[in-house]
Amino acid sequence: MADDHTHVQEFFTARAADWDSRFPDDGPAYAAAVADLELRPGDAVLDAGCGTGRALPPLRSAVGAAGTVLGADLTPAMLDEAARAGRGGAGLLLLADVARLPLRDECLDAVFAAGLIAHLPQPAENLRELARVVRPGGRLALFHPIGRAALAARHGRQITEDDLRAEPNLRPLLAGSGWRMISYVDEDARFLALAVRQD
Repeated sequence: MADDHTHVQEFFTARAADWDSRFPDDGPAYAAAVADLELRPGDAVLDAGCGTGRALPPLRSAVGAAGTVLGADLTPAMLDEAARAGRGGAGLLLLADVARLPLRDECLDAVFAAGLIAHLPQPAENLRELARVVRPGGRLALFHPIGRAALAARHGRQITEDDLRAEPNLRPLLAGSGWRMISYVDEDARFLALAVRQD
């Protein structure tokens, strides 16, 4: 586990300073995905693996002043960039591992996770941990601002059958981790899987 953490931290530490400038046009995609999460004023939501906090302002808008917005990330440099960008005002930034969240059971209404699933060292266990902190009937959004094919092309790769984000793989992975997938979109301009926390 420590080796996985070190690798993830090294990867994102090296990219933190210019992360937002590399993806300057993602804001509307984040806002649209947050809208699809159907948060209500007063809800409590976690941005799991929040990075530079690009989802925090739309999450705050969705839950309002009475709501709770948390952003958790494993990489201090990413949280530093979130604070530098002023996004700490939209939510509380936590240096935390999504595999062991410092949160009580069923304390959240929803989890938003952008680009997270590819970096989970133990996806089934880690998704189960996200389910632990969400009330029954609460929601999970697994998001990426571009689809699987476009992302693979960006990195000079092909999509493989074992890709966790492929619907035939993701649906049973979620089901075995306390979630029921309710919608799945994988288009060039967006990837969004929505799931509901099962009782």
